[in-house]
This record gives sequence, structure tokens and C-alpha cells, in this order.
Amino acid sequence: MPTGQAALKGRYKITVYGPDGGTKEARPWSDNVVCTNGKEFLASLLASAATSATNTAKYLAVGTGTGAESASDTALGTEVARHTGTVSYVSNQIYQVTATFSTGVAAGAIVEYGLLSSNTAGTLISRDVESVINVGASDTLEVVYQLTVS
Repeated sequence: MPTGQAALKGRYKITVYGPDGGTKEARPWSDNVVCTNGKEFLASLLASAATSATNTAKYLAVGTGTGAESASDTALGTEVARHTGTVSYVSNQIYQVTATFSTGVAAGAIVEYGLLSSNTAGTLISRDVESVINVGASDTLEVVYQLTVS
């Protein structure tokens, strides 16, 4: 890539907490695909920033769909739950969204994760498919997404 051009890179980190609040299972940071529609959404968000647009790229979803991630994805394969995340700026051009799914909300054999622009439907900005992480009915699930613009 020529010097001075921007690129997008997304990644997810997943943690399951047991009923006692202790870490039951944790997955390290994992790179994902930034979907074509997500790139378009980000471009339009930047364009609308001049008119004080509200940031809506803050919804994290989890699911059980096992199909491979692709830049042409527009939704999760089989969405189980979606939650409004907390948005922050980390540093070094990193946009971060963190969502904690309450006990029982995201229960199941979770394998896919997505960042979306709405609490229903919306634009799928990124999607990640990983090996299964089993979330029990008494567990909570924390999903952290980071998008690096470099």
C-alpha cells in the first residue's frame, strides 16, 4: 500500500464468565473481515460527521452460523443475540466497541461475531467466524471489537 493511504483492520476478543464471575474461557484477539458494506457505511459516516451525525456503529451481535466470513456478508449467518456496546477511542487510530451479554442472553455454541449499525437489521460492518465457544445459561459473554484505521 502506498504511503499515506488508509486501511481498515478489525479484530475481536471474546471472554465467557461463569456464574461466579470468574473467567470460564477466553479467546485472544482475532482478525476478521471488514465487509464491503461496512466500508461504505464508514465512508458515509465520515461524510455525515460535518452535520453532527450520531454514531450508530456500536451494536455487537453473536451467532451460531458457521459459514465462512466474506467481504460480501450483509448479516450474521444465524444471529442469537445483539447488544448495544460502549464505544471508546483507545489510541493510535483504534475505535473500540465493548458489549457484555447478560446471563443467558447469548447462550449456545457461539462461533460468529458482528459489528452492526443498528439494534435491528442495519449494516454489517464486520464479521468474524471462530471455533466454537460454549456459553452456558448462567454465563455472561463479553465481546470487544477494535477497528484500526491506519
